[in-house]
Amino acid sequence: MMLLSDGQRLDWLRLIRSERVGPRTFRALVNQFGGAGPALDALPDLARRTGRRTIRVASRAEAEGEMEALDRLGGRFVAMGEPGYPLPLQATDTAPPLLALRGAVEVLGRPAVAIVGSRNASATGLAFTERLATGLGQAGLVIASGLARGIDTRAHRASLPTGTVAVLAGGHDRVYPSENVPLLDRILAEEGAVLSEMPLGWEPRGRDFPRRNRIVSGISYGVVVVEAARRSGSLITARFALEQGREVFAVPGSPLDPRSEGTNELIRGGATLCAGADHVISVLTPLLAGDASAPSPPTELREDLASGPVSTGQYWDELDEASSGEGDLFDERPGTRSGEPGSGREILLALLGPSPVSVDDLARQAELPVREVQLALVEMELFGTVERHPGGAVSIRPA
Repeated sequence: MMLLSDGQRLDWLRLIRSERVGPRTFRALVNQFGGAGPALDALPDLARRTGRRTIRVASRAEAEGEMEALDRLGGRFVAMGEPGYPLPLQATDTAPPLLALRGAVEVLGRPAVAIVGSRNASATGLAFTERLATGLGQAGLVIASGLARGIDTRAHRASLPTGTVAVLAGGHDRVYPSENVPLLDRILAEEGAVLSEMPLGWEPRGRDFPRRNRIVSGISYGVVVVEAARRSGSLITARFALEQGREVFAVPGSPLDPRSEGTNELIRGGATLCAGADHVISVLTPLLAGDASAPSPPTELREDLASGPVSTGQYWDELDEASSGEGDLFDERPGTRSGEPGSGREILLALLGPSPVSVDDLARQAELPVREVQLALVEMELFGTVERHPGGAVSIRPA
């Protein structure tokens, strides 16, 4: 476990709040420059090198103001690798560098199961959710969910006595739906926890809910989908869970109820059928028993790192849009910008395609030093030109 100094924590917050710096780019920048502070110093020059005059870097005053505002709400920022950061989440490719935390940090050290489902839940679905959350809580498992209406709300309420974690799509002062503010207060009062990666004042938009969902699944060892239509956001959570190596459970329902189409399809696709808490416990118990040591924080996020390849995984495009902007500064595509003939970036653009390729292979084909290739890829990430995949592979981002 590491522990950031006050200055380092401020630099981390400034970097993740800067324009066009999302979790993926954050990792690449910290890895490339050896820390958030040096990365902040390098951003203006990177902007110029990519053909733009400026990139908005979050100021020290802005970051200090956000920290002070969160402190007034009774919260604090916890960084990946620090005590209090959920261990299962930090082992995922899409982990946020910083989480704004309110509530009891101890609950985040216990194994969690996510329960998600329809906002327009049936009475049967709500009753089953209550029974499931109660049973899992009595077995010592924390219940995680997204504080949405319907299944999420019932899962949180049922697990208040045993431990629950709510993940917000917006800032801590912009709870959605607002009708669940009293529930959030109860979670905090009863030794639960509330998490968000978004800045204070951030009103959640449609794209923010998938961002939240990856955290819900990431902090959990398994995800139970109670009810879900074919295009439900709960199925997005299940997909993230599969990408993160989590167990996926689905509650079967009537084929005549559209709210069960998604869960029934999950079961057809190989999800574990869940008809009670014992079905979840029997699958997770061997996994938890074998978890003798939690995963270490990714080395690329240690402040004392000098250099090395980055393994950032596959991110949604929205994860690279900074909270302070709409991601329109570096929106050019290959062939739309000028560059020196034969420059490293031009060579890499010619070699990259839609199929992922490792950084080492790319450097070998380009006959360029790996470190030079890494720096060029950071610049192209800021441009929105390339995307990274599991294992650190890269490809051209589709136009």
